[in-house]
Amino acid sequence: MITITFLGTVSGIPSLKRNHSAIILEHFTANREVFLFDCGEGTQKQLMKSDVSFMDIDKIFITHWHADHFSGLIPLIQTMNLEHREKELIIFAPEAERFVSNIMDMGYFGLRFPVKAVNVPFEGEEITKIDEGDDYEITSIPVHHTVPTVAYCFKEKDKWNIHEEKLSELKIKKGPWLKKLKKNGEVEWEGRKLKIDDIGYIKPGLKVIYSGDTVPCDNIIKISKGGDLLIHDGTFLEEDVGSKAHAGIKEAAELGKKAGVKKLVLTHISRRYIDTQELEEEAKKVFPDSIIAKDMMKIELK
Repeated sequence: MITITFLGTVSGIPSLKRNHSAIILEHFTANREVFLFDCGEGTQKQLMKSDVSFMDIDKIFITHWHADHFSGLIPLIQTMNLEHREKELIIFAPEAERFVSNIMDMGYFGLRFPVKAVNVPFEGEEITKIDEGDDYEITSIPVHHTVPTVAYCFKEKDKWNIHEEKLSELKIKKGPWLKKLKKNGEVEWEGRKLKIDDIGYIKPGLKVIYSGDTVPCDNIIKISKGGDLLIHDGTFLEEDVGSKAHAGIKEAAELGKKAGVKKLVLTHISRRYIDTQELEEEAKKVFPDSIIAKDMMKIELK
């Protein structure tokens, strides 16, 4: 299961109801892992309103180095330090080593825990695997903004599941041998050779994509194909886009439709829109399963 909490959903300048960009993704398997995507101003205060502790964050993924997407890192790291964090914090981003080093040099504070910076490719059209766990992998791809920017994709690994009715039909009992079957694809069981294709099927893992700031581009379609959830820049109504390096609502909805995602959430909303009903209506005309994000909104994927 994946739970996503939108901590901040505004573009550029915060408003009374919308904070700067930040999204928490919790992945629940045998162990719970917590990932933070972008960390704008006020992120740790938003975390205090949520049911997620900042001390639980394992990794942070910054899409680009505009202040509304990273300036919350400085107080967040200092708070982790004051709360005696010991485990390593890993920060992924374009030019991560350069900018994280600059952040670590700001102010008079000595860290009690290690912070590791991982550079993420920000040019070209290739999808790059940047991180991997037992049950998931995280990839990135460059997108189009005014500074080096990437989109991220969190994808659960596909898993073999066993047809219960097949086991019953073949009069096979469950046992430790099933783990070996899933690992190797075949196994000897009571003198019989069993292949996983005979009694199993592949269950696709959940897939979540976060675009960061970008105009609609083919790279987003490439990394989003077949996704369960696409979280995309939807800063302006179509007619307001002009030459800005952000997506219009209808453009983003069209992109979600082309990528074949199941659900689209539009975020990074300009503060000019107090009422977002019109934005959501415009998005739904193109892609019916679209919604506009708001601060502290939660989505669960199972």
